[in-house]
Amino acid sequence: MRPKRLLFLLNDAPFFVTHRLAVATAARAVGFEVHVAVPFEARAAATIRAAGIHLHDIPLRRGARAIVGELRLIAAYWHVIGTLQPDIVHAVTMKPVLYGGLVARLRRVPAVVHAITGLGYIFLIGGPLAWLQRQLVLGLYRLSLGHPNARAIFQNPDDRDLFVRRGVVRPEIVVMIRGCGVDTREFPYTPEPPGPPLVLFPARIIGDKGVREFVSAARILKDVGVKAAFRLLGRTDPDNPTNVPEAEVRAWEAEGAIEWRGFSTEMPIELALSHIVCMPSYREGLPRVLIEAASVGRPIVTTDVPGCREVVRDGDNGVLVPVRDAVALAKALRRLLEDKRLRADMGARGRARVMAEFSVESFVADSLAVYGAVLQDDVAEATPARS
Repeated sequence: MRPKRLLFLLNDAPFFVTHRLAVATAARAVGFEVHVAVPFEARAAATIRAAGIHLHDIPLRRGARAIVGELRLIAAYWHVIGTLQPDIVHAVTMKPVLYGGLVARLRRVPAVVHAITGLGYIFLIGGPLAWLQRQLVLGLYRLSLGHPNARAIFQNPDDRDLFVRRGVVRPEIVVMIRGCGVDTREFPYTPEPPGPPLVLFPARIIGDKGVREFVSAARILKDVGVKAAFRLLGRTDPDNPTNVPEAEVRAWEAEGAIEWRGFSTEMPIELALSHIVCMPSYREGLPRVLIEAASVGRPIVTTDVPGCREVVRDGDNGVLVPVRDAVALAKALRRLLEDKRLRADMGARGRARVMAEFSVESFVADSLAVYGAVLQDDVAEATPARS
């Protein structure tokens, strides 16, 4: 008798490594044969295979909307699911949930777990075309989430309530798991470094992450003589509709508003070098990088929007500001830049909150419990392997 077969569907291999590899290795440790279908990326692929997980290359581009590409992706899911015949499919992010979940339902996969990690660009824009797109997407979600033996994992109550209110998901299959947790040993508490304060923006360089508000706030503070450095740490994302062109980022650098480091694989070090972490996003599922920042002991300035406010309590481990408000953002940053003791107190409270609520061990245990529920089986707890 072969072991139970678990298939992950995701849109990005590095994302799988940082956000789901701990669950995959834990599932393997308790007896699952684990597969992941994801677009190939060499470094992440090596890490995945080294963990004993089978990798299947999938033709998925996150921002692409051409019908031929979408059909090619659906065909790829049809093939890999039909070939592997998994006992459980775990789909993460929008396209894997919509298309992979629908294929899993048509292929009669015994159990499906959907992870709703955010609602995406079309839920942030207005206009009749966006309204029509939202209706289409919600309709596809309704079909995908309608599998008779499924669970839908939400990271924040706002997304959950929207789906329940619109009849997209049955309330009885909803599971709340806030974020993906962090390994608190990998992101240890670290006192802030000496020297001039550094404000870090650790996210993709796209409009929806609030990068232009961050740059505007940096300009405001520099104009009034506040001594601090402002660093962007992330890549541009041409597949995203709100991508900021590299030329625009280079122009910000040339004027002296910010410095840009690009993408980093050394996040514990980068966060430890900072004094404040700032991500004024427009909406999130639940951003892991903010949990990482809190684990390291950094105060956080972010927006009072779904996802972000699940990590930060205003005035406790950081400051919440209105969305799309560079002036309020600058005011909050200045308050922290001028008060070292406040930064330290907020950072310590953030670390304590991560230890209590956002550990990777809890995330893995909760995920394995969901597998056990849909398989109607006991899935033993396992210590997650470090990626």
